[in-house]
Amino acid sequence: MATITQNSFLSSNHLQLFKPNSKTKPIIAPTSVRMSLQETAPSIAVVGVTGAVGQEFLSVLSDRDFPYRSIKMLASKRSSGKQYTFQGHDYTVEELTEESFDGVDIALFSAGGSISKQFGPVAVNKGTIVVDNSSAFRMDENVPLVIPEVNPGAMKGIKVGTGKGALIANPNCSTIICLMAATPLHRRAKVLRMVVSTYQAASGAGAAAMEELELQTREVLDGKPPTCQIFKQQYAFNLFSHNAPVLENGYNEEEMKLVKETRKIWNDMNVKVTATCIRVPVMRAHAESINLQFENSLDEDTARDILKNAPGVVVIDDRVSNHFPTPLEVSNKDDVAVGRIRRDVSQEGNNGLDIFVCGDQIRKGAALNAVQIAEMLL
Repeated sequence: MATITQNSFLSSNHLQLFKPNSKTKPIIAPTSVRMSLQETAPSIAVVGVTGAVGQEFLSVLSDRDFPYRSIKMLASKRSSGKQYTFQGHDYTVEELTEESFDGVDIALFSAGGSISKQFGPVAVNKGTIVVDNSSAFRMDENVPLVIPEVNPGAMKGIKVGTGKGALIANPNCSTIICLMAATPLHRRAKVLRMVVSTYQAASGAGAAAMEELELQTREVLDGKPPTCQIFKQQYAFNLFSHNAPVLENGYNEEEMKLVKETRKIWNDMNVKVTATCIRVPVMRAHAESINLQFENSLDEDTARDILKNAPGVVVIDDRVSNHFPTPLEVSNKDDVAVGRIRRDVSQEGNNGLDIFVCGDQIRKGAALNAVQIAEMLL
């Protein structure tokens, strides 16, 4: 079993991440001394390590100086045997099996819902605490759905060292980015209704979609027909309704995730939420336009102050220079950026606000949130 040592906080740009469908590339990190290799720390497994989120797990673990004594890199049989170099150590990706979780304290899953459903309960039965990035268990009433800055109490009593396994679900990326901004305002004035329009990056569909966006851009600029294998239509210089299946009510699955997950995380089945999710040709950070209707009055200046003091949030709201959050500014960043903070003129008084939010889909929308959950288990 491989062992990875740690370092103090670093930007995720310090890591050269694996790119699927290319020759295996080493993961490069600074060579400074790591202090988090501890015999008493938990053992870790990363399931789906060769994917975009799996690679970001490693980046975030390194950046946040997460303590552990060993790490397993797990993936499908097809990916097993691949060699990586990480922080000066060589690793072989192991095939995911039921035996993979023997002696593992925390497993970070990002290999798709079917894999999570198959192996998540197996890991739990072996005493492993699973933090799952798929949608497999999010709406299970017995599984906490957690954003650490929003509802840390949902995972009360789940700790490493008890010998007891558990499942914890990572919310959908759009939900995390939305609620990082909306929750501080909800705590002050109580949200009655929320209308969300998302502008979602290629990263949400995986590393292959990111590669196809880059390929299509080159092809279109060269006057060639675009390669359309992931989305079945041109993505470069275009946008379209999110590619999730459309349900009988006319909403797609991505939109209903935002509706249902918000209610569960806020523990409020009465809050009204509606969403429209759009895929845009951006590489790795989502943007969201959010309209909020409150039970209690909340003026824009107070809202701005609340957001400036909210953990994991940065305010970019410069009306004079017309500078507001952009996907590029938040790419590879931990914080969710909020701007365009203004009173909703369609509502009476100060009972409505509009805000615009951007967040890195792979980082806070997935890997960072999962590692923050893992930190709460220590």
